[in-house]
Amino acid sequence: MTMEPSGLGPMGDVQLLAATLRSDRTDVASYARVLSGALADALPPGMVEVEFRRGLADRVAGRSGRAVAVLVHGEDRQLALREGPHGTVEPEVRQVVRDVVISRRTVGIEQWLQALAEDLTRVAARHAAARVALERLLAGGV
Repeated sequence: MTMEPSGLGPMGDVQLLAATLRSDRTDVASYARVLSGALADALPPGMVEVEFRRGLADRVAGRSGRAVAVLVHGEDRQLALREGPHGTVEPEVRQVVRDVVISRRTVGIEQWLQALAEDLTRVAARHAAARVALERLLAGGV
């Protein structure tokens, strides 16, 4: 898989992107901040969904609450990341056909990050704004 010359090129950049996403992120909220923050404006609308859990204090203060799940819609799959017991992260890859989930597979975080990096790289190949955002992420700008 090769892409247009832009700094994000050969498959090796998928590995670099996965490593960048992995660094210093151990909870769902961290991934949600990256995917719904700097990258969200560059990604196609609806590609990333974040589920929040709001307590009474959040409602009173008008805050969105704490991110407990992230769902990334790819071309033929969905990548789900949920908060598990004791703050663990539960990654899942879902195969999708015509917007219907036909299978679910629990994977390790490394496999999930690899799949996410592949999907983001595909998007960057088609969308200039996504390519620029991913280049900023790889350069340490997020």
